[in-house]
Amino acid sequence: MTTTLTTFPTEAADRLRRGGLVGFPTETVYGLGADAFQPEAVKRIFEAKGRPADNPLIVHVRRREQIGQVAATIPAAAEPLLERFLPGPLTIILPRHPELPSVITAGLDTVGVRMPGLPLTQRFLAACDTPVPAPSANRSGRPSPTTWEAVQDDLGGRIDCILQGGQTEAGVESTVVDCTTEPVEVLRPGAVSVEALRDVLGAVRTESSTEASALRSPGTRHRHYAPAAEVRLVEDPSETEPGPKHAYIGLDAPAPPDAFGAVFVEPDLEAYAHDLFHVFRTCDEKGFEIIYAQTVPPTGLGRALNDRLRRAAAR
Repeated sequence: MTTTLTTFPTEAADRLRRGGLVGFPTETVYGLGADAFQPEAVKRIFEAKGRPADNPLIVHVRRREQIGQVAATIPAAAEPLLERFLPGPLTIILPRHPELPSVITAGLDTVGVRMPGLPLTQRFLAACDTPVPAPSANRSGRPSPTTWEAVQDDLGGRIDCILQGGQTEAGVESTVVDCTTEPVEVLRPGAVSVEALRDVLGAVRTESSTEASALRSPGTRHRHYAPAAEVRLVEDPSETEPGPKHAYIGLDAPAPPDAFGAVFVEPDLEAYAHDLFHVFRTCDEKGFEIIYAQTVPPTGLGRALNDRLRRAAAR
């Protein structure tokens, strides 16, 4: 299969409506989408990524009215989140509409819904004129793609089209919030902080590790975000071992920095999160064997960043 590259949202949408798979940018990472109501096309997402069938997909919509096509109801707790954060990097778990193909939700009675805020994504979804289920556009387990080139590296020849945009803004995926529970529960930390959610809702449950909670969210039951290199987490740069095949990323510089093959010192949490997956892929391209990654205080965006680091380091 030849993968078409395009900068035109209407061309990418046409490929999707005809049953194709399309890689497209959002404000978080690039997604891999299909028409929600073409189940055979949706199945190809799992095949192209090598994604386990028990890992549900997030459905992307352009308009509030489309939520009714994929969700049976909108719980009261979801309303203030829709008003405050959408469009934006938040996924809301809702009761599944009975006519939504079960392949999208891995057979669950809930569905994750997201309304991206990136203007290019909005134009693409408007041209699709259908809900679009889409996980990250990478081979399963690999670092999420933040550029169209990364999508091409992982999935070129396996999907029909890539909508070319720039490097994504956030660099980490959307926050996933379950609105079918009381109080609402954060199933995956992401670009919207827990603190921001609590400002709107008050009570928000976090850090659940139950199997039932993990089932309801993508990106929580399987090893994710991992480069080929071994990722070792450190609290302080002094815990690292320099070497020509070793790299480092963090907020504080290691000493001596020139003893590493590469050093990426980030100015703040936002830059760290933005650059993380791109750095992982760069290190793979250069053949590094170990990447030392500094953990950060577990508040705000740091909660999501630490989550991605822990999953990348899992073996």
